[in-house]
Formats: sequence, C-alpha cells, structure tokens
Amino acid sequence: MASHALVLIPGLLCDQAVWQPLQGALQQHTLHIAQHGLAGSLATMAAQILATAPPRFALAGHSMGGRVALEVWAQAPRRVSHLALLDTGFEGLAEGEAGERERAGRLRLLQLARTQGMRAMAQDWARGMVHPDRLDDAALMETIYAMLARATPEVFAAQIEALLQRPDRSALLATLAVPTLVLCGREDSWSTLERHRDMAGRIRGSTLVDVPHCGHMCTLEQPGAVSQALLNWLSDAPR
Repeated sequence: MASHALVLIPGLLCDQAVWQPLQGALQQHTLHIAQHGLAGSLATMAAQILATAPPRFALAGHSMGGRVALEVWAQAPRRVSHLALLDTGFEGLAEGEAGERERAGRLRLLQLARTQGMRAMAQDWARGMVHPDRLDDAALMETIYAMLARATPEVFAAQIEALLQRPDRSALLATLAVPTLVLCGREDSWSTLERHRDMAGRIRGSTLVDVPHCGHMCTLEQPGAVSQALLNWLSDAPR
C-alpha cells in the first residue's frame, strides 16, 4: 500500500486521544491530527486545517469532524485524495421542533459544563455515546471522560455554535469524486446507520461499513474494525 499524508479530524470536544487506538495500524502513513481551538464555525475549522495540511492528503473525520471534512472538500477539493466520514451527518439544523430540541439539548450540556464542570458534563453526555454493553467498561469510559474534561466551557460553546450554524451539505455529497468511506457504529443512536445509508447512497462509488457492537465512539469502541476499514479505503487508488 502506498503511504499517504492522512489528516484526522476529531469531533465535538475530542482530541488526539480519539484517534490514538488506530495509530499503530496506520503507522505507515504520516498522520496529522487537527485541533479546532476556539473556532466558532465549521468553515473556519476547515480553513485552519488547510492552512497547515500537506498539499494533497487523505482526510478522515469523526462525528463533528466529518462535517468539517465536508467543509474542507468544499473549500479545496483538489487537495483531497480520499475522504472518510465516520459517525457523522450532512444535514443542517432541522427546522421547527426538532431543531429546537437539538438546540436546547446542547445548551443544557453547556450550562452543566459551566456550573458543574466539564467532567460532570462528560459523565452525563458520554453515556449515550457508546454501546450500552460498554457502559461498565471502566477503561473506555474513563478515556472518554478524561478527553472531554480536557476541553473548556469556552471551547464547548464555540463548537456548539459551529454545529448549530452548520450548513446543509446534501448537494455537496454528489460532488465527491474521490474514494469515500462512510462508516457507522451499528448501534450509534446519535447518528444512525439509516442516516449513513442515506449519505452513502448520495455519494457515487462510496463504500458503506457498519461496525457491529458499536455506538458513536467507533474509534475507541472498535478500533480494530475501524482501522481495517481505513486501511482498505486507503488502498483504493485516487480517481
């Protein structure tokens, strides 16, 4: 397999720890892990990545990071050789009651972070992010809690703003003209397998992988299966 420059984009409040379990399997590739800082829009996050990324690179994003990956494609498609979208979405904020429920849920978590601390917020939020059978996996849950707690309420507020103002990228999916992996934990209740089937169906020639016994935090829950899917994806020749 050819070696690639591979840019990995973490999701909401995540950092390099969300990709750490995959790094051994991906060691023949040159890895670049994005950091979002206080960027308050997905487009700004994408511009920051492009400012420091190699001239041409493979790109994988998890959760919010998948949405950022779509913004990278929108800004500089010729620089992207491969695209992987993991446990993510492409729609804008829903109109009406559904959108208001999402807004209220995110702002409730932000208020919890501000009043009780990031770890308390993490313990509330992260329990819905993994397969129910893994809730008693102390090592896994501590990895997630500690990662989320490393962020600050200010970072959380900026990233929530970015997600609430996210663009609808439905039309963009038809423009993806590189090897594209769409991957989802089979039991992801946050961004469902049905949504990923829809997304893959809109991307010509994409590969859909659903990972068994896995919730939203696929890279931490099932790193072996995710690593293999990424290696298969990177073996595809650029178009």
